[in-house]
Amino acid sequence: MSWDPILKSAVSDLEVESEEEDGHLWHIRYPIEGSDESLVVATTRPETMLGDTAVMVHPEDERYTHLIGRQVRLPITGRLVPVIADAYVDKAFGTGVVKVTPAHDNNDYQVGLRHALEMITIFTLDAAVRADLEDIPLELRGLDRFVARKAVVADLETAGLLVEVKKHKLMVPRCARTGQVIEPMLTDQWFVAMTKASPSTGKSIAQGAIEAVESGDVKFVPENWVNTYNQWMKNIQDWCISRQLWWGHQIPAWYGENGELFVAQSEEAARAKATAAGYTGALTRDEDVLDTWYSSALVPFSTLGWPEKTIEQDLFLPSSVLVTGYDIIFFWVARMIMMTKHFTGQVPFKHVYIHGLVLDAQGKKMSKSEGNVLDPVDLIDGIALPELLVKRTTGLRKPETAPKVRKATEKEFPEGIPAYGADALRFTFAAMATLGRSVNFDSKRCEGYRNFCNKLWNATRFVLMNCEGQDCGLNEHPAGTCAPGGYLDFSPADRWITSELQRVEAAVAQGFAEYRLDNVATAIYQFVWDEYCDWYLEIAKVQIQVGAPEQQRATRHTLIRVLETVLRLLHPVTPFITAELWQVVAPVAGRKTVDNVAAAAYPLAQPERIDAAADAWVAKLKELVGACRALRGEMGLSPAERVPLLTLGDAVFIAEAAPVLKALSKLSEVQVIADEATFAEATRLAPVVVQGEARLALKVEIDLAAERERLGKEITRLAGEITKAEGKLGNESFVARAPAAVVAQERQRLADFSATLAKLQDQLSRLA
Repeated sequence: MSWDPILKSAVSDLEVESEEEDGHLWHIRYPIEGSDESLVVATTRPETMLGDTAVMVHPEDERYTHLIGRQVRLPITGRLVPVIADAYVDKAFGTGVVKVTPAHDNNDYQVGLRHALEMITIFTLDAAVRADLEDIPLELRGLDRFVARKAVVADLETAGLLVEVKKHKLMVPRCARTGQVIEPMLTDQWFVAMTKASPSTGKSIAQGAIEAVESGDVKFVPENWVNTYNQWMKNIQDWCISRQLWWGHQIPAWYGENGELFVAQSEEAARAKATAAGYTGALTRDEDVLDTWYSSALVPFSTLGWPEKTIEQDLFLPSSVLVTGYDIIFFWVARMIMMTKHFTGQVPFKHVYIHGLVLDAQGKKMSKSEGNVLDPVDLIDGIALPELLVKRTTGLRKPETAPKVRKATEKEFPEGIPAYGADALRFTFAAMATLGRSVNFDSKRCEGYRNFCNKLWNATRFVLMNCEGQDCGLNEHPAGTCAPGGYLDFSPADRWITSELQRVEAAVAQGFAEYRLDNVATAIYQFVWDEYCDWYLEIAKVQIQVGAPEQQRATRHTLIRVLETVLRLLHPVTPFITAELWQVVAPVAGRKTVDNVAAAAYPLAQPERIDAAADAWVAKLKELVGACRALRGEMGLSPAERVPLLTLGDAVFIAEAAPVLKALSKLSEVQVIADEATFAEATRLAPVVVQGEARLALKVEIDLAAERERLGKEITRLAGEITKAEGKLGNESFVARAPAAVVAQERQRLADFSATLAKLQDQLSRLA
């Protein structure tokens, strides 16, 4: 078993992390008894030679076949051990001769079983050399294993038996919890047979768990983790379930004075078994406790009244979904499936949603003992740097790393951690929850989602300011009155945002169904920020200001109803802000039918409400606004400057959209010109952009001389850029050797420069 000398307990191989470290390879001479010959053994752990019970060579290694069956005398102890042959030996590694210490090496243990070797444990449970082994010199007894290593090497050197020492990279197994080097030990432990067939089912525990996944009774999301599960399950070994710890469920086994063993559910039941077996002496309970993961494996059914038949088992076994990280598929998921299937015949859950791990900004696993963990409370409430430094440098596994931890913390958080709030943190993690992939967590990601929460709050204030106490069109009315001049006159923008709401509701439903929380978060974020706040609220301001009463009523109706739906839609991601805002918004929207948002019905998409004509109308509006903003940028206008927009073509649409276009593009007015000659004369000195069926220009009084000079300089600059780009692309070596993406990018730059140059030259010619 893997033994941790600090915990003084067996640990699972899954809790052992092997890391490559610098070490040495010692070459030690073992004399052949009754001969002048010797064997040189290569080992990375010379101290374990005190427990050697054989020396091993490959059966086909011609260098040593004549020595197989002879005996060597162990240095230091003087004990005689045989030379054996086993195909496990790598002839090319070291000298091709290895020592066999069955009690302190997993592979040697298997060799010991194959060759019936003696197994000598040389260490105590705290990894010190035993004091009760007579062939170990007195000066080595009681020494720590690493201190003993140095003493053994010194003794070998003194005796002339140390041939050489080489530097060597080796994998060192350490306990994930303590960081202590693991010592393989022979100890008495309790095991569960994984591959032994059950008399009742004819299948092993492992086989039942494998079939539960193969049949689809248990499904993994994402599905690729099934391969990981199967790879482990099909190569599983018997499970050591005992631990030498003071916490946990105590092993239900009692011993008699002469080693008699009675396993039962209680001491009374054990006594009854002992009496039936004719034993009447004292009983002592095993001090070991069950492996934590064994106890955890029983949770799906032991918490529901098992082994009794209960209504809770009928209701909740199997449960719907288990949410967990990929790092405990072996520890927990597989074991719950194994144990539940074995004891109840059912699976513990139908779906296993595997999420990634949250790593630090450098991609390392967060650990309080390593000083790189982020406490969620600190991200929610904020923490000053001095308090953060104390928190991160306390309880380190290696206290000597405290200065390094302090320095790294000061670099990453020079002013401590600001308060982001619970909703922003929750939104951040939802947005990063890509299936099964670990994420490097940067606290700065929270800032964007805190800004989102602030934007939602401010948007709600605006909506309430315009809707609270106002007519929001909530009265009962016939469907036919939702038309121009009727009770509610919905604009194309009103119908468009309703269409967008149906799409985001469908996207959210699909995201939840596929366990893609990142898609859920992204879909809601983009709808609220980009469509509802950045576009619809700005359009709604205009409609409320200039619209007829029925249009204002329809806009208020749309504003408050969409917002109320958004709060319900967003509630699983940001529960606190949505719960508070919904209490105020829902009554205004006429939807306060339950006490809180958590009890309200979750939004469902209504695809029939998607209005393609309204979508097209707003898409055209966005294009026109984008063109106007591009013109403003091209002409260097500040946001405060409001100038007229001159238009030609698509007159009906532009006239309808003029109030919104004027507000969103920061225009003083929108002039629709019907005559092409008039438009050409009015825009003779201004850049003109073609957008769909319309031509647009901003009417700006300009200094002709200054504008000519500006355009001339820009034309000269662009001509230089074009010359450089043409030079690169004309170089056959560049085109042949550069990555295709780089060449394509250079060609695109040349095309963009050429198009801009042509446009500026046209502007300059019109100014001549």
